[in-house]
Amino acid sequence: MITSAYIKQHIEESLPCELVRVEGDDGQHFQAIIVSAEFRDKNMIQQHQLVYSALGDKMKEKIHALSMKTLTPEQWSTSQASS
Repeated sequence: MITSAYIKQHIEESLPCELVRVEGDDGQHFQAIIVSAEFRDKNMIQQHQLVYSALGDKMKEKIHALSMKTLTPEQWSTSQASS
């Protein structure tokens, strides 16, 4: 069964990230917050494509649904300051 730790590990191995949080305990549906400088100057679709690329075939074969919020370090810092 796929776990949130498994997804987190694969994202971190393939994409330089400042923060990766993955939740979900049913083995199929997951939510993630991913903060990476790689997202700078990219729109949301391009950012999500980077994450899908980092997960490779696992996204097609093992992960049923991954809802994600992708942020640059600056966006993350701003969102934390306003919370």
